[in-house]
Amino acid sequence: MLRRLYEWTLDKAGHRTAPRWLAGISFAESSFFPIPPDVLLAPMCLAKPQRSWWYALVCTIASVLGSLLGYAIGFFLFDKIGQPILDFYGVGAEFEHFKQQFNAQGWIIVLLAGFTPLPFKVVTIAAGATAMPLQILLFAAIISRGARFFLVAGLLRFFGPPMKLWIDKHFALATTVLGALAILGFVAVKYIVH
Repeated sequence: MLRRLYEWTLDKAGHRTAPRWLAGISFAESSFFPIPPDVLLAPMCLAKPQRSWWYALVCTIASVLGSLLGYAIGFFLFDKIGQPILDFYGVGAEFEHFKQQFNAQGWIIVLLAGFTPLPFKVVTIAAGATAMPLQILLFAAIISRGARFFLVAGLLRFFGPPMKLWIDKHFALATTVLGALAILGFVAVKYIVH
């Protein structure tokens, strides 16, 4: 089933509306959506390597704009929307303790979450809930999200065809590694919150 989804995504990644989907997913992932944009960014870069830098830019801009929505959720709607999202990721109960440390080290946490598999929306909501200065969130988000998406795009632009062959040949291993990285991201959030 995952292989069919992979092949379907690869096929759709070359479609003319794919950049809009990429922007929408990047925006939503920064504030509430659970699936990272890399799931669409990677096949799009594989399908059209010459457009990789453009796709990374779309991802970065949309993700940074989405972080503003995450911030707004934390700042204005924490009890109604933010807390349930944090509960969904299993960090709601520890948030009070985490909140006290967040602003002291918040920019480092934003940098780490923006670049790694940590769920970025947890950090953007926390930034709003703790009233982190908005310019710090934006600065850290631009650097970390840009670095992440341009790194992915660059690797796929220059090493894409061999990587695609490897993924096609070792699909089960590739999905296992990606799944493990996602789980590690959620575990890391629990560790950071403690």
